[in-house]
Amino acid sequence: MISTDLFAPQPLEAYRGTIKPEWIDFNGHMNVGYYVVAFDLGSMAFLNAVGMGVTYPKERGGSTFGLEMHVTYDREIHLDAPFVIHTRVLDCDPKRIHMYHEMRHGTEGWLASTNEIITMHINMEQRRSAPFPDDIMVTLNKIKDAHAGLEIPSGVGRKIGIRRK
Repeated sequence: MISTDLFAPQPLEAYRGTIKPEWIDFNGHMNVGYYVVAFDLGSMAFLNAVGMGVTYPKERGGSTFGLEMHVTYDREIHLDAPFVIHTRVLDCDPKRIHMYHEMRHGTEGWLASTNEIITMHINMEQRRSAPFPDDIMVTLNKIKDAHAGLEIPSGVGRKIGIRRK
């Protein structure tokens, strides 16, 4: 669990990895579905850092479920490329977190993909939405407040459709 009272006003480095052979498709680049896998690894690392990791359901009876997400594919990334997922908390309330992830090349820094997601806190016994525990909510609010002054990325809240003149 994150134990600091102060968070930097910058996205958090949530996860680092390398593009795996099974993630590559017939076009020779990362398959669209595996971007979601990579972003899920970032989400899980973030949730673990705030106290809601893999032991959270058993120890505290809660978890999070994804409600909605949007993924952009900005630049091809290939086999064995290092990548890093940076995470921002755009908003949160007593039951939900609105996160934004960026996947960047791990050494060159260019943007490969983005992911906007809303997750819901769940009481695993009832399998229904439930408020975050107070200590988790305090941490989420601290991160949200630290990120509040950052410029909102241009893709946040974007609708999908074919643009016509």
